[in-house]
Amino acid sequence: MLPTSAQAIRTRNLGLGLAVGAFLLSFFHRVAPAAIAGDLQATFSIGGAQLGALAATYFYVYTLMQVPTGVLADTLGPRRILFWGGLLAGGGSLLFALAPTFLLAFVGRTLVGLGVSVVFIAMLKLIAVGFEERRFATLTGVSMMVGNLGSILAGAPLAWASQAASWRHVFVVVGVVSILIALACRHLVNELPPGKVDRTAWLRGLGQVLTNRATWPGFFANVGLSGAFFSFAGLWAVPYLTQIHGMSRATASNHVSLYFLGFAIGSAVWGKTSDRIGRRKPLVVGVSAVHVAGWGVWLSGVSLPPGGTYLLCAFMGLATAGLTLTWACAKEVNPPALSGMATSVVNVGVFLGPAIMQPLVGWAMERTWDGTVREGIRIYSAADFHTGFLLMAGSAFLGWCCSLLIRETRCRNIWEEVRRR
Repeated sequence: MLPTSAQAIRTRNLGLGLAVGAFLLSFFHRVAPAAIAGDLQATFSIGGAQLGALAATYFYVYTLMQVPTGVLADTLGPRRILFWGGLLAGGGSLLFALAPTFLLAFVGRTLVGLGVSVVFIAMLKLIAVGFEERRFATLTGVSMMVGNLGSILAGAPLAWASQAASWRHVFVVVGVVSILIALACRHLVNELPPGKVDRTAWLRGLGQVLTNRATWPGFFANVGLSGAFFSFAGLWAVPYLTQIHGMSRATASNHVSLYFLGFAIGSAVWGKTSDRIGRRKPLVVGVSAVHVAGWGVWLSGVSLPPGGTYLLCAFMGLATAGLTLTWACAKEVNPPALSGMATSVVNVGVFLGPAIMQPLVGWAMERTWDGTVREGIRIYSAADFHTGFLLMAGSAFLGWCCSLLIRETRCRNIWEEVRRR
């Protein structure tokens, strides 16, 4: 039974608040390349493929670290990994900000990805162990909503700040803030209460999660849906809207901010709705279908009326948030003590998708690029972007198909039922 004293409640809320703060910064780093894509191309004299690789290295490291992070969350606990992860992310942000060459910028962003890769799973572990099970999806959704403020800050505010001062100055400040949050986590986040998995048994526990067929549909759904989501909103949306639709960078960044605002609101709405109606799968399948339909609009090339692109971005962001329920589904089809490993395995898909898609889209666009360069920035045609959009739309459709295979849990742990089948 959870402690109910006022001090215990304040302590667990403070710990979760710090984790959410670190998560906000991780989201900022995740999508920041979209707002400063032109600056990065001009600063380091790079093309679309290199820009895609620079953005995606965050996702490469994040992907590789998810399962180890789940193990660490279930053994060492969130406090330690939030502390060391925050220090590493802060140092990486400073290196990225001050890098004189593309190689050092790449190393800096890689370190950022390594540092922030532990944050989300640590946050989920704090929710899973410190709060009531029936509130898991609700608290996860609210935490996602707050964390998504980081992606909103990485849209129009970052574009404005990079023009008013410099993108380098922004990342210096972010690096310092990351280090301060890490120090706060070291002193203010409590150790987990008794009941965490035996440290000597983690390999057996990981095997249970990996061999559980009910774990994997959410993983593959995330690969497809997140691959399309972060490839567009996290990198190629601003170049597309400025070069094809003639928008200013500020206006294009506003679209990205609105996309992530929709995602933030959807994270809270779908989590709360799911817990209230006692169902997971219908929401994941239904809203993901809306996300796929949105790609049909982009691919059609239809000229939308004023405000139409804003509305499309908002609805696609709201719909994309359906994938956040996959973590609750993963937790509920695996043993409760292995919640960190279960959510981390499914979370790998969220970052594997963009790690593949971001550079793949850039590579595909480079193959048809006619060589036009303006002020150090490569200019792509509508046909170039259409090729990239086909890849992203296909990724989203495959993700939706996999969501049809997710096991309905009715918002309770069904591990015993899954094991008997």
